[in-house]
Amino acid sequence: MGGKNKQRTKGNVRPSSSGRAAEVLAREGGVIPGFVGFDSTVTSELSYVPAVHGAEEIDNLVDADFRLVLRKLSKRDGVTRLKAVQDFGSMCQERDAEDVKGVLPYWPRIYCKISVDYDRRIREATQQAFEQLVLKVRRSLAPFLKSLMGHWILSQCDTYTPAASAACQAFQAAFSPAKQPEALSFCKDEILNVLQDVLLKETADTLSDPQSVTEEEREAKYVRMLTSSLLGVKRLLSLLPQDDRVALEQRLSHLVTSGKFWKYSKHKTPQVRGAFFEMVCALCELTPGLVQAEAARFCPAVLLSIDDTDPVVLPPVWEAVLHVVSTIPDCWTHVNAKKGVLPKLWALLREGGKGMAKALHPNLMPLLSKLPQQVTDPTLDFYTTFFTSLIHGLSSERAATSPSESAVIVTSAVECLRYCILHNTEEEDDQRRIRNMLISQQLLPLLERALENPSLQNSPLFLLVTELLVSWEKRAGIHSGSEANESKDVFQGLLADFWEGLGLLFVRYADNEEADPQALEGVATLLQVMRYPERVNRKQVQKKKSVKICLSKTELNEGTGVEGDGVEKPVQTVSDLVNEKAFGSPQTQHFEDVVCQLAQLCLVHVNEKNSERHLVFLSLLLRSFHTPRVFSKLVESDDKITTDGEQRDEVNLNNPAMQFLLERVVVWLAEKGRSDTEHLVEMVFSSLYCCSQQETTRILNHITTMNLQWGIILQVIQRACADPETLKSCRDWLKGSVLGEQLLGLTKELCKMGRNSSSSSSSASSPSWTLISLVLSQHHNNEPLIGEVYMEKILEKLHATLSETKSLSDAGNMEPLVSFICDVASTFFSSVQDCLLLQSAEELLLTVFQLTAQDQTHTHLSDSLLEKLKKACVAGVQSLVQHSEYEANEGGFLHRAALWVTNQLLTVSLDIKSLQVLVLAVQSIVETIISVCDQDSHLLVQFFTYLTPSQTGWTRIRQALPPQWVKTPLLASRHRGVCEKPSMDIWKCKVSNRLPAHLCACALLGRVIRTAAFIPCDQKKAKCPSHLPNIKYTVAELLYALQWCKEVEYSPTIVSAYHSLLTDWGLSEGLHGQVPITDLLETLYSRSVELGGLWSLTLEEYIDTNNLEATHSASLRKLYGSADSLFPVSQSKLSTLQVLCPTMTKEDRETLVALATSGIINWQENDNVYGCLAVLLCCLQADTQVEEEVLQAILATVMEWRNSKEDWFLFSSDLSQAVTEQLNLTVEMMRFLSWLVTHCPTVLGGSQWDFLLCSMLAWLETASENVSSLWNPWVQLFVCENTILIVELNEFFSSSSPDVMEKLPSELAGEWRDFFVEGIYNLLLPLPISITDAFTEPDDPVFPLAALQSVSVALTYVPTQQLNQNSLPARFIADQKTNLPEPLQTLLNTFCPLLLFKARPLQITVYYMLEKVMPQLPACDGEGDSNKPDDDRDEPCLSPPASLMAILSTCEELCDSILAGLQVGEFAVVQPLSVEYSCILGYLLAWKLLLIFFKSSPSHLRAHYAQYLKRSCSLNKLLLHLFKLMPENPVYPGQGSDSKETKTFFTESPSLAVEESESVEWELPHLACSVYYSTVQDLPAMVRLWWNSQEKRVSAAVEKFTIKYVSPVLSAQEISSVQSSTQMFDSMTVKARSAAREVIATYSVDDIFIELVIQLPQNYPLGSITVESGRRVGVAVQQWRNWMLQLSTYLTHQNGSIMEGLALWKNNVDKRFEGIEDCMICFSVIHGSNYSLPKKACRTCKKKFHSACLYKWFTSSNKSTCPLCRETFF
Repeated sequence: MGGKNKQRTKGNVRPSSSGRAAEVLAREGGVIPGFVGFDSTVTSELSYVPAVHGAEEIDNLVDADFRLVLRKLSKRDGVTRLKAVQDFGSMCQERDAEDVKGVLPYWPRIYCKISVDYDRRIREATQQAFEQLVLKVRRSLAPFLKSLMGHWILSQCDTYTPAASAACQAFQAAFSPAKQPEALSFCKDEILNVLQDVLLKETADTLSDPQSVTEEEREAKYVRMLTSSLLGVKRLLSLLPQDDRVALEQRLSHLVTSGKFWKYSKHKTPQVRGAFFEMVCALCELTPGLVQAEAARFCPAVLLSIDDTDPVVLPPVWEAVLHVVSTIPDCWTHVNAKKGVLPKLWALLREGGKGMAKALHPNLMPLLSKLPQQVTDPTLDFYTTFFTSLIHGLSSERAATSPSESAVIVTSAVECLRYCILHNTEEEDDQRRIRNMLISQQLLPLLERALENPSLQNSPLFLLVTELLVSWEKRAGIHSGSEANESKDVFQGLLADFWEGLGLLFVRYADNEEADPQALEGVATLLQVMRYPERVNRKQVQKKKSVKICLSKTELNEGTGVEGDGVEKPVQTVSDLVNEKAFGSPQTQHFEDVVCQLAQLCLVHVNEKNSERHLVFLSLLLRSFHTPRVFSKLVESDDKITTDGEQRDEVNLNNPAMQFLLERVVVWLAEKGRSDTEHLVEMVFSSLYCCSQQETTRILNHITTMNLQWGIILQVIQRACADPETLKSCRDWLKGSVLGEQLLGLTKELCKMGRNSSSSSSSASSPSWTLISLVLSQHHNNEPLIGEVYMEKILEKLHATLSETKSLSDAGNMEPLVSFICDVASTFFSSVQDCLLLQSAEELLLTVFQLTAQDQTHTHLSDSLLEKLKKACVAGVQSLVQHSEYEANEGGFLHRAALWVTNQLLTVSLDIKSLQVLVLAVQSIVETIISVCDQDSHLLVQFFTYLTPSQTGWTRIRQALPPQWVKTPLLASRHRGVCEKPSMDIWKCKVSNRLPAHLCACALLGRVIRTAAFIPCDQKKAKCPSHLPNIKYTVAELLYALQWCKEVEYSPTIVSAYHSLLTDWGLSEGLHGQVPITDLLETLYSRSVELGGLWSLTLEEYIDTNNLEATHSASLRKLYGSADSLFPVSQSKLSTLQVLCPTMTKEDRETLVALATSGIINWQENDNVYGCLAVLLCCLQADTQVEEEVLQAILATVMEWRNSKEDWFLFSSDLSQAVTEQLNLTVEMMRFLSWLVTHCPTVLGGSQWDFLLCSMLAWLETASENVSSLWNPWVQLFVCENTILIVELNEFFSSSSPDVMEKLPSELAGEWRDFFVEGIYNLLLPLPISITDAFTEPDDPVFPLAALQSVSVALTYVPTQQLNQNSLPARFIADQKTNLPEPLQTLLNTFCPLLLFKARPLQITVYYMLEKVMPQLPACDGEGDSNKPDDDRDEPCLSPPASLMAILSTCEELCDSILAGLQVGEFAVVQPLSVEYSCILGYLLAWKLLLIFFKSSPSHLRAHYAQYLKRSCSLNKLLLHLFKLMPENPVYPGQGSDSKETKTFFTESPSLAVEESESVEWELPHLACSVYYSTVQDLPAMVRLWWNSQEKRVSAAVEKFTIKYVSPVLSAQEISSVQSSTQMFDSMTVKARSAAREVIATYSVDDIFIELVIQLPQNYPLGSITVESGRRVGVAVQQWRNWMLQLSTYLTHQNGSIMEGLALWKNNVDKRFEGIEDCMICFSVIHGSNYSLPKKACRTCKKKFHSACLYKWFTSSNKSTCPLCRETFF
């Protein structure tokens, strides 16, 4: 009202409000004007919601929140209103009752408005909110009831069901059922006012505002209100007490007399019409007086509307019709039935109720019963029309397509017909004509129609007719016990007429050569229903609507009485007529006569015309009518055909059924070429119903031996098993020898055919196999179907046949046979209880199991067949273990299966696939046993026991494991072992594709334990030990097998495949969860002490994996009791002691040291000195404290051995002759000396140091003399421990503190430096060459990689001087250009090729050695270069060291082929330590060396080398390779997520340790990143040139990667190198700004002042560095530009740093100021690449040029003229 955004008057704090205006108006005028759409007559109602605080006292009653919500309820927006209603409801629920009561005065007006809202959601929410309000205020609602109740009743009749039910719920919440009539009675006048207003006064435009509501919405609301009002009247009347209804009649008559009211019966909206008729029904029922008074209006309105077929209207219309004809006795006087009502009815019936039959037709019989004489005259015509129209309705489209519709029509027709006949049972002509018409013109044609129509056959028609006939028979007195009836004759006549007509009808169908099979089937169905009505599915009989009407007393006597208003009797509804219990089938003689007539007729047609369809029909007839009379008739008619002269069997004559069977049916069965015999088999059994058991057996034996098709026998057996009665009668035949022998013969024949024939014949024998399967698997009362003897024999035959397939080399052509046998076995196992108690069945199951447990390469079975066999096997095992008495005895299935499996494991060497198949087959058995029994099953325990090898068996297969496992732990110092006679053959591991038996047994038993121990989720407790017997031994063996795999490093590939298999099966951790820790620990310890070797390592692994040192230290100590128990030390005890030593207590270890020390110091000739020394070292390595005197004493003893037992030291020995015990002793001495150097160097005196160093050198000499014996792991161990001693010494002398050095003998350091180092490296340097010459194949199992690695580690300590003055045998290559001194050239030629040797430690060591000499090499080229004349050719190029370039080109080709298939940007995953890995590693290391060489060369040489690289294209190839080797995301592995700066392969330098570590996986990618970084750092111009020459895709990928990972690191380094540069320039200062990535150089000389700004691009070094001018004073513009160009050119095209570029630029400027002129080709004084001055002068113009520039000028212009004066240049 007052514009919202206007400036308010000062002091006016409240916005304008229409509410306030209304309030003022009320105060001043005293009267609230009535608003449109609301009646203002009710003065008690407040017409507004107070909107402001303090306006009036009453306003304070309304809570502020409620006030806000109530105001929102009057908003226009639907969503706002809906939200407000929901909020109101929840507030009513949450607030106090007093707050809610404050709202009550304003609620009625709002409720009356929003309860009829357009939005149905708001209407529903309103009722829900109202319910909450009611529940809160309870009785306080009473004063407002009258103003609410009208709309409340309207809402309860809302057309939107959820809203209506919510309103009803609110009503029930307000009033209990007893109080509801009282409440309505209290408000009845107000309610009727509201309803009458809507019905008589309101229009669409008065209910809604035409200006704000669309016409559609107005109309919809009006229709909804009308419907609700009409239904509201009905609801009001139904709930009011009788007295109030009478009181209301006066007011209702006002409504009923209104013309507008009656127009609603013809309203265009079905909803309104439906509601109108519902209201009429209510009026008829509840206010009959009013209706009778207004009969003249009611009757036409209702009766003339019967053709209204709208689905909403038709049910209430017909209800109203029945009400009207019942309530108004003279209703037909108000309408013309003949013209107005009946034609509409006929039309409606002919159309089948227009799809509304379910609603319409149940009302027809009640209507018929109410039609008076004047309407139905003439009765015959009326009924004829009625039934003709009714039955015609079955042809309507809807009835034809909907079975339920047609069922309703049929039911109604038969009901009405039955009713009409009951009402016309007099002897008069009229009634007789009516009866005849109903049967001949209605009922029989209806049946005839049904015979041709399958959908009608499926309707309840036949059943209804049967029941009709039975009811007539009762009335005709045919049924015993039916009471006498005066119209008995009438009904007998009816029955005779009906059966005569039906008989003629049947004969007409049957007596026809081309009879319609469907019609014949219909006849058979009708007769079958009549014979056995109780078998019919009564679902088809629709439930009918009950209509309450009144019939006369005579009708009541007929048993069809129904309730009327005044009849107080127990009654039935009319529709119950049809549900009268049928007492069986019709019993009249006519019935069987008709059947006999039909049967004879069929036989004639079969005999004369050989009619198949009549044969089928006869079979159907006999199925229902297998009575002696029928068979007699059939035999009689047969007798007429056959001649009298034939002799008959006496037996046959007594039994017509048997006679018919033998003479007819059996003959038909034997006819050749009969495809369908099912009906004949059915006929056989129909006949057998009339035979005794002996006759049955005789006939069936006769049929069995007739050589009929097996399919027929199958049908006979199936039919015999169809029901218990038949089965009982056929039992003798089934168990008999005739059938048994035939089946056995069939089995043999099938097996024979299957072996010899092709697969094509298998389809023919399919029914035969089904037959075999059926007789084996069909069991009744736990008895086999056939004789048990024959069953055994059949199974034996099948087993024998299946066994043969195992031995065949190719089972391909046996596939169908095996498949059939499998199907039979599967069905037999799964369906026959206790079947496996038969010996032959167990044999069969074992064979099936063996077929499933072998690899398909052996059995040649297809996948699908194998699946079948597996299912059969599971079914068999299930059946076996289900039997409660079954024990896994010897000779039983489980025992024999386990023996066979064990035999497979121990004698047949299995590959991975075979093992997998075998284990899965056994697992399947175990799972089946568990599924049937449980985990504790004694069967499972027995089966596991049978599967487990004995202790001797385990020992035998364990000893058969290859012994190569010892190598890895021996060389890793984890194990001290010996070997009797080591020969090279032992270590040459022969790659086999078969697994050792021990591994197979462990996998199988482990999987069984795992399967048996699997506990379902709901039973999971803590790890529960398994209940299988002696499981700890099996688990120990499994741990042993796993340890063996680990020690042979999962090679060859079959071992790694085996380990993967164990991982998949959950066995790779061992199964120690199944065994108590102490039990398993004791088992492993006892084995370790007794056997040593791998058992000790298994024990160690078990202790480590389960962290037993921390958790079970007491258990560990309990194992050995006291330390003394392990002395004297045997080999196995030593292995155990080595494992347990780290876990022992300090006291135990000190005891051991004391024992060992005494053993060493008091040594005798034959004592076990080695054992004592080994124990001592174990304790020392476990950080046991030992006094210095003890160590001195031990060392003194060792030195004493040097004199007395020199052969123990193996100096200058032939190690190939030494036994492992000797080597072990020497190794222990080396270990002891190494320990002394690292832990107690100060203990040693001068002579002891001499002893130590001389021994070390002597051992090294021995090692270098015995390279050929390095295949022996113990010799390798000798070399390894010696080199470890060398490394320890190097570390000691290079990194010891001065304090330690002071305590050593004074001359020791000098001796080490001057004598020993040279001695060591003179021996060590040639050693890798000797090893690689002696063992050329690094993948050979005997290759001494460990020795090579330890030598390599020692070589990394070689001093550079030693490399420069090496004494390697000279090695030169013909035509190799070199300026290097001979030792260096020899070094390069010797070691460069080893960069490609496939042994990573060697490659890394060679790199480290060459890295030390690389910086010295350019100096040699520099000396050679200085004496070269300044030639006139193109930029000269100079090759880096030739031997390095040769290896580089070899690697390049290999890398090309390795990485050929990848695009730039794709990451090549290289298997660590593979051949490809070695090639790429060598390639990257060679480049790293080359880049070191390049970086350490001076600027002028660098240009020459760069030129060489450019010509050879090596760098271009390198960069392409690097972008395939660098990972997409080069993040450094192993950093936590919380690290501030992410480390990448560019920020961290690669470690390149000689020993392998976890980082091997990332070594190549890291190295590639490192090489790329060095390349862009040292050769930026060449990289830039390469980048610019690449295609767009490559260059984009390169740039993106470089910007993201490389440029930030490189720019920062370049800037920091400028900042930290120590280079000083005269007259030039250089500053760096790291944040802006720029360098500022300021040059000043005299009064000249120049400033340059060098800016690094974002993609440095790919993008060009920009050189911008700062300030310049005293320099000409042209000159300035030249200088800028020079610097820019240098930085872009030369491979130097910024500082080098600035130095070159300063030299140019200096020379310029000295007076030297620029070369006029390159405009610079100093040449950009060879740094020469302009010397070549033109004779004409006297200008000087650089010789390189001139050369380029002449070659590119193809002229020899001066660039300036164009004269010929001399």
